[in-house]
Amino acid sequence: MERRIKIGAAAAVVVAGIAAGLTVAQASNDDDDDNETETAISGDALAQASEAALAYTGEGRVTGSEVDDEESKYEIEVTLDNGDQVDVQLDEDFSVVSSENDGNGEDD
Repeated sequence: MERRIKIGAAAAVVVAGIAAGLTVAQASNDDDDDNETETAISGDALAQASEAALAYTGEGRVTGSEVDDEESKYEIEVTLDNGDQVDVQLDEDFSVVSSENDGNGEDD
């Protein structure tokens, strides 16, 4: 019984962390300078893609998302603890297909 509580609590923390990043992720998709229309990932797909991207990076928080990106089915932008932004590309099965470190995300 105690193990179930611990597992449930850990899952709740992961979901809460993803949910907290969703608002930021949604808002950051509206800030692109190019005129392309990007569609943010939503619902269960966003939760799964976020979990996969954070597991891949090992740290950070989700700060952006896009579905049907030109490079993959899903793109999750993760801001690492040091401020660097990493774009994690995922296929339709939420497997990482590539990633790119965009540095600190500031335009020079």
